[in-house]
Amino acid sequence: MTELERNKKVEEEREKVLLVGVDDGSASEEFERSMEELKNLAKACFMEPVGVVTQKMESVNKGLYVGTGKVQEIREAAELLEADVIIFDDALSPSQLRNLQKELKKPILDRTTLILDIFETRARTREAKLQVESAKLKYLLPRLVGMHEALTRQGGASGSMSSRGAGEKKLELDRRRIERRIGELSRELEEVSKERRVQRKRRVDARIPLVALVGYTNAGKSTVLNAMVDAYGGEDEKKVLEKDMLFATLDTAVRRICTGNNQDFLLSDTVGFIHKLPHGLVKAFHATLEEVESADLLIHVVDYSDPHYREHMKTTQETLAELHTGGIPVIMVFNKVDKSNDFLPYPQKVSEDKVYLCAKEASSIRFLADVILEKIYAEYVSAEFLIPYDKGGVLSYFMEHAQVECTEYEEEGTRIKVKCHKADKDKYEIYLM
Repeated sequence: MTELERNKKVEEEREKVLLVGVDDGSASEEFERSMEELKNLAKACFMEPVGVVTQKMESVNKGLYVGTGKVQEIREAAELLEADVIIFDDALSPSQLRNLQKELKKPILDRTTLILDIFETRARTREAKLQVESAKLKYLLPRLVGMHEALTRQGGASGSMSSRGAGEKKLELDRRRIERRIGELSRELEEVSKERRVQRKRRVDARIPLVALVGYTNAGKSTVLNAMVDAYGGEDEKKVLEKDMLFATLDTAVRRICTGNNQDFLLSDTVGFIHKLPHGLVKAFHATLEEVESADLLIHVVDYSDPHYREHMKTTQETLAELHTGGIPVIMVFNKVDKSNDFLPYPQKVSEDKVYLCAKEASSIRFLADVILEKIYAEYVSAEFLIPYDKGGVLSYFMEHAQVECTEYEEEGTRIKVKCHKADKDKYEIYLM
């Protein structure tokens, strides 16, 4: 089957979905943005939004999310529009999910489940698949009740499995199976986390700075990474998927950027953030997001052409605060300036930590690389050493980890002028000139 035929098949098999949301009246503009984002999330999950039903309420209905009268309107709209699935813009409680399924007689998803489905589709590496499965099972576990309504139920005073109806037995077996699988996933993820900690220790020992790209989904993080790889990556450095779609990439990618004269750094592309990002997902992806926590510098990429970029910045900053990254320096990179209506000149640095650019242009990427180097090598100092010839290991270390300005061979040893990390200067002060 050709790519064209596959795309056509996917298009034909798209499920039609009806979107439902509640506006509490506190911020109508934010509600509209959230519903528009829900529509884009559905499209990212290869679904076709065919209609929207909204209701203004001070607070959601604890039993049905929407008002009782609105349920009938949703049911009629779903039938009229031939919707296959109904998607709600918030996380539904187990009781809301159970009650809505009874009333609407259609498959129901909430925002969290939709995001989890997208993540499941995008996951490629073993680690990402484990993380998504763990998050999905933890979210599913309390929502099992009511998912087997077609099965019979019967009460039993003893509480033994033998006295329960088929539905209760099925629920209990499902619950036990899920709990067992969650335990297995936790152990596997801990092993992956250990491997990452070993890799990070090697990087720290080698003094290779780690720069992490963070930001709202679809802000252009993958574009920045690929452009850096094009400009400075080695032959073995592969690009990541780059697409104008929410959560186009999910797996964390780390690439070595070689700018010359031992001024290398590692660039990490992390999962994008989003409004109402499920807390469980942040916890599930904690092993991956440890790359952010251990970074020497964060590059907060912002889609400057998006009219809601300020709200996206706030969402990212709130998620980063949840990851306890307060002590890590941040450079704000306002991307896609070429698509904005402000006609700002670019690339330009308007303050120490604010840059305007277009990641698709080579001049912007070179400019950003210089800004990054200036920041991550700020603690490098000039020094001159005289290293005895029998201390070749020390000389090799500086050749590999410092910016060498000149070397001279003298009778007592090798005189070398470098820019090195202050810690290295202190460590080898015995050889200082």
